[in-house]
Amino acid sequence: MTTVQNRVQELTADQSWQLVREAQVGRMAVVVEGAPDIFPINHTVDHGSIVFRTTVGTKLSAAIGNRVAYEVDGFDAASGQAWSVVVKGMAREVRQLHELMEIVDLPLFPWQDGPKPKFVRIDAEEVTGRRFVVRAPAVETTPPRSATE
Repeated sequence: MTTVQNRVQELTADQSWQLVREAQVGRMAVVVEGAPDIFPINHTVDHGSIVFRTTVGTKLSAAIGNRVAYEVDGFDAASGQAWSVVVKGMAREVRQLHELMEIVDLPLFPWQDGPKPKFVRIDAEEVTGRRFVVRAPAVETTPPRSATE
């Protein structure tokens, strides 16, 4: 659906997942000690879910067993369009051997050095996306000064 007023195109779930697949990094929003927090994460898409690697710490403890939001966005300079996709769902640590064996083969390479022995899966419950034309910045003009000033 496109609204003419602000030219926002609501994306289908398939279109949204395709954009998430093509993105290299996203941001996971969680609640830490009662306050919102956001963590950048490189990810992969697997069977309608987001998968990432991490280590023991705040990100892992805040996510596991809780609903999280994962946001990915981008901009296409050629078309002048931006897009944003939000995936909401339950985050869980992958512990089952058969599932770990499948995940190990996914193209998932942490950007930060150090061991990342924990695999986390965000099982999608809701996927929303939109695309819109980026408005050119308004040019600020200063009115000419009058001769009496």
